Amino acid sequence: MNAVKVPHDQLSPEALQGIIEEFLTRDGTDYGEVEVPLETRVSQVFAHLKSGKVVIVFDPDSQTCTLFDKDNPELKYLNADRPSVWD
Repeated sequence: MNAVKVPHDQLSPEALQGIIEEFLTRDGTDYGEVEVPLETRVSQVFAHLKSGKVVIVFDPDSQTCTLFDKDNPELKYLNADRPSVWD
């Protein structure tokens, strides 16, 4: 797969918000019995992106973005551990 990392600071605020919200509202992203407002979860994800704990990966084949923990071993299988086109 030819996925690439997308630097969050190179995206418009609207695009970044959309990526985060879409990721958080995907099927299968229910995080437990306690309901946390979407706005709170978006803020938490943004903080993780800003700190470098989470990265955005774009898959050109499916035209989708997903978020990964920076230490997720799947990044190596996605070829997303190489520098992005913005580096």
